[in-house]
Amino acid sequence: MRLWSWIILGAAALSLTVLDAGEAWAQRKPPYFASIAAGKARMRTGPGRNYPASWLYQREDLPIRVIDVYGEWRKVQDPDGTEGWMQVNLLSDTRTAMIVGRVAELRAQPQFGARVNWRAAPGVVGRISRCRQGWCYFDVRGRGGYVEQSHIWGTDPNEVVP
Repeated sequence: MRLWSWIILGAAALSLTVLDAGEAWAQRKPPYFASIAAGKARMRTGPGRNYPASWLYQREDLPIRVIDVYGEWRKVQDPDGTEGWMQVNLLSDTRTAMIVGRVAELRAQPQFGARVNWRAAPGVVGRISRCRQGWCYFDVRGRGGYVEQSHIWGTDPNEVVP
């Protein structure tokens, strides 16, 4: 009987740890970057389902900037500068970015003289990591390389991303 009680308590403690980590992300202080986690996500004019939807996003992983928090709602800004409210459960802490401006070269190393692995057109969305000294590793479904941070929307200038 004691063994069974211990297993239940152990599982409960594990569940609390996972919830605490999720709540910590959900309670971060804006501004910060995140991404859309759902295949369809509505942006609303206010923080509640009773507010009309202003946009329907159908692009999972689109980077967004969280600029305000109200309960389970986040005021977000998309890459075009459009602002509105989304439920926190539609968002992910996965770091993504979008190519902006002109075609960007994705290089083998984070330096200008490095070999070009790929080129990405404006509007291409990928996951980012290893941002340092003005360069980020940008991955689009397994095709990746280092891109100048100034050619993407989804990070602050010279932001370091692990």
